[in-house]
Order: sequence, then C-alpha cells, then structure tokens
Amino acid sequence: MANLSALLENSAQKYGDRKAIVFGDSSFTYAQVNGAANQVANLLVARGIQPGDKVALSCPNLPYFSIIYYGILKAGATVVPLNVLLKGREVAYHLADSEAKALFAFEGTADLPIGEAALEGFDATDTCTEFFLIKLDSSAPAPLEGPEFYAPLVGEQPPTFETVERDDDDTAVILYTSGTTGQPKGAELRHRNMRDNALTGEKLFGADAENPDTYLCVLPLFHSFGQTVIQNGGFAYGGTVVMLPRFEAEPAIGLMLREKVTFFAGVPTMYWGLLGALTDDVPVETLAANLRVAAAGGSALPVEVHKQFKDRFGVTILEGYGLSETSPVASFSVWGEEPRVGSIGVPIPGVEMKLIDAEWNDVDDAPTEDGKSAIGEIAIKGHNIMKGYYNRPEATAEAIRDGWFRSGDLGRKDADGFYFIVDRSKDMIIRGGYNVYPREIEEVLMSHPAVSLVAVIGVPHESHGEEIKAVVVKNKDHDDVTEETLVAWGKEQFAAYKYPRIVEFRDELPMTSTGKILKRELS
Repeated sequence: MANLSALLENSAQKYGDRKAIVFGDSSFTYAQVNGAANQVANLLVARGIQPGDKVALSCPNLPYFSIIYYGILKAGATVVPLNVLLKGREVAYHLADSEAKALFAFEGTADLPIGEAALEGFDATDTCTEFFLIKLDSSAPAPLEGPEFYAPLVGEQPPTFETVERDDDDTAVILYTSGTTGQPKGAELRHRNMRDNALTGEKLFGADAENPDTYLCVLPLFHSFGQTVIQNGGFAYGGTVVMLPRFEAEPAIGLMLREKVTFFAGVPTMYWGLLGALTDDVPVETLAANLRVAAAGGSALPVEVHKQFKDRFGVTILEGYGLSETSPVASFSVWGEEPRVGSIGVPIPGVEMKLIDAEWNDVDDAPTEDGKSAIGEIAIKGHNIMKGYYNRPEATAEAIRDGWFRSGDLGRKDADGFYFIVDRSKDMIIRGGYNVYPREIEEVLMSHPAVSLVAVIGVPHESHGEEIKAVVVKNKDHDDVTEETLVAWGKEQFAAYKYPRIVEFRDELPMTSTGKILKRELS
C-alpha cells in the first residue's frame, strides 16, 4: 500500500503485542496505537475531511502526535505538523498558507500555552473549520471556549477503519521550513518520499525488526529528523519509541537507563548537553552497553564533541545530512565502517549528490592538494526530493531544476566520495574580500579548553565590510578566561583574515525548537 500509514499498519499486523510507544509510566502496543489512529480517521471522515485535504497538528512528543499523524494519513488527508512554539499570528499564517481544513492542538502548559495560540490562529482563518483540543486530563475544566475536546469525540469512533489508498506521488506531509529568509514555505513531501526515507534504516543503521531497537525520541516530531528517523523509521522496524516532550539532558539520561535505549538520534547541541550532564553518579558503562546507534544531523557536529562522546560512551556518532525538502536524509556515514570524523558521509541508496555554483554549473570535484575538492553548493537528486513548495511555483523553480534540489549548503568532496559541509552559503562571512567559513573557526575554537560552545558570526565593519565575532559559552572549569586571551589564541591558529577580533561571553546561546543555534538572533 502506498499510504505512509502502512508503516504502522504492517507492524500492528506482525507485532501487535509489542510496545510501540512509551511515555512516562504508560506504554501502548502496536495494536493499540493502530486502533487509536483508526478512531482518528473515522472522526475526520465523519467531519467531512476528504482525501487530499490538509489537517494541521500542533503537539509535542506525546503519544497523541503519532496516533493523530497516522490517523490523518489513514483518512487520505495530508498532515501539516506545526512547531509548538508558534504564536497565534504564526499559527494563522500556517493554517491559511496550507489551506488546512482541520486542526488538532495539545492544550499545552502554563509556560507553553499551545492551545491558546492555536485557538487564536484558528479564529483568524476562514478555511479551517474543525478544531480538536487535546487534553491530558479530560476531567479538568476547559481552559478555552470554542474547540471541541479530542478524547470524547475519538472515543465514540470504532477502532477499525479501511485505510484510504493513496498514490506514491500524492502529498503525505507538508513540512514548513524554518523561514530564516522571508515567510516559511511548505515543503510538499510525497508518500514515497517519506516511506522510502524511513525504510533506509536497514542499510543506514542495521535496523532489524526481529531484533528491534528502543528509540529515545527527543527530536521534536513536528520536524523532519524526528518524524522520519525516529517515528516512521522506528515503527517501520517494529521498534519501541520512548517519548520525551522536551530535551533536557538529565531526564534523557534517566530514560536511556530505565528503558535500555539502543538508538539515540539528536542534533549536536543535544550531544553537547549529554556530555555536560555526565557526573560520577551516572553509570556510563551501562549507557554504553545498551546504546547501539548514535546518529547526528540537523547541523554540523563539532569534531571535539565527536571525540568526547567516543571517549565517554565508547560509541562513535554516525553523522548524516539532510533537509526538510529531502524527507530529510540525503547522506549518511557508511554502516559497518569507521566514520570519517567531520564528514556527513555518502549519498544514501537511491540518492545522488554533486557540487554546483550559483548558476547550477557543476563544480570540479577532483581532490586538490589537501585531498578534497573545490567548494560548491550541495545539490541532491533522488527518491527523497520534495514535490515542491506548496502553492509557490516560482520558489520551487528556483530550488529544483531537472530533478536536482539546491540545498543552500556549501560542501567539499574527498577522493572516496565522502562529503564535508563547509557552511551554510548564507552564513559565509566576507571580510576584506576574503571568504571566511564560520564552521572552520568554530571547530578550532571548540578545541580550546575554556570553550564549551561557540557560534561565529559576521558583524558590520566600516572598512572590512564584515568583522568576525565569536559568541562563547565558557567551560565551567575555566570561568576566568578573557576576551583578550581567546583573541590572542585565535591569532596563533588562523590566517590574519580569519581569526575573531571580537569575543562575547554568554551563559547560553539562542536555539531553535530543534536544538540548532539561532545565529540570526546574535549580533
């Protein structure tokens, strides 16, 4: 069956009694999750949702997310996951832009009132006519007026449903890009895009349904990384997904120990957080004995974090690369081989990559004296490439040509076909006419014992155009380090046009909901 929901249905048929989801002290079998998703599908059909209609979902990492996600798909509709941090105005934009007909939203907490923002957005749109509020405690008084409660409505529906058949090229999910420039755009991902990407788990990670993994789900499920690698990939191979609504290092380590987690995937700042939370009381040997796979993506993994994790956990982090527009995985370390630290690996099966210039011309990828090719923008082609940006033909034409998608990321390639990210093309700093790649500077600064985390940015300069600035979180054991010390040290490490002349210390760096450092908020 082409419908992406077959990943859940097939496992429910084969492994109905297995644990599919663990949340807190509760667990849900594959049969239970599939039955609950059928109830959601029945509700949507009863409310007039037609195949191809868009249904939005605003929910953190809770069992409800997976149940509703697959329920929407079973009904033949398209899932529009929303970032739970969106405000009312932003929710309204996403609902209107995607032309969503219905919205499921978690009520949230006092600190993160998801339901209130969703209601504000819902009231500001005309196309969205159904709003279902998800409450953890269905007996508590309603905090909002207007939406209908999810639980009693779904509870009235039968747990059986004949899934609506979809074609491979029908849109399964619309994932909104982060919107670093202009308004966020909705990447239309086909059923085959999402399904085929999830089913690469066997070759990329050695996934085996007869020896299923236990996945710690700390990556937000509304984002492509967590959605494909953890949720869809985990369900495809009959694994158990342990959900944590918000990444915090100490609770994450506690769950890894309690649930004997074998598969951890995260962005670099999550690995940095895990390392920082290791104390003498944490049985690292037990964590390492359980952990089979550690996968990183989302942004470049600092070499220093890679080394420290290997030293402490005895597990080598496998690094990959992708974007929302590529479902998301495009390249990954080669399973069974020692990873090349700093590399994003090679294209996954069925995917091609190459380096291009601004005019789409191929860049000479023959290795130079340092063993790597010239720098070019990474372009990707294969089963993972989106259909396009929803209702944005011009933006689609700019991003995709002859099946090739231009990523916006600058990279190099070695003689063996392994790719290395240099930086985002938009993050490149031009100082006095010289190109400076922040990631290179960050990698070196991270090796200084006083630097725990760093982001390098360009700031306006009267004569040079841009000056290089490092925003640093200090290592707690080196609180006495000064700006002058790091500037002088950098001068010894880099060419004169590269080293940071400005260093600013902060207690923390701003991050997106997916754990990426938000450089646009630094200045």
